[in-house]
Amino acid sequence: MGYKLHKQVFYLQGLLLIPLVAMVFTDAVKWSVFDFIIMAVLLFFLGLGLDLVRFYIAAVRLRWFLFLMLLLLFLMVWIELAVGLFLSFFH
Repeated sequence: MGYKLHKQVFYLQGLLLIPLVAMVFTDAVKWSVFDFIIMAVLLFFLGLGLDLVRFYIAAVRLRWFLFLMLLLLFLMVWIELAVGLFLSFFH
């Protein structure tokens, strides 16, 4: 199958370096260790979901649809955890 988990972990670490470097240069980014852990888990499962769709879905249109749905789900969870945009309407 040729799947390499170390590539996914390498990309995950690279993405998590962005807020870490931003925290050094500006006070606008204030992440705790918990924030890094949550984002690592979210990114890991996003990558896992995208890989599962890529390996097991043969139809190209369905594959792209599922890619977009996974990305949309990831963005909605990230936005909700960051600022509480969606559930704040019900309070």
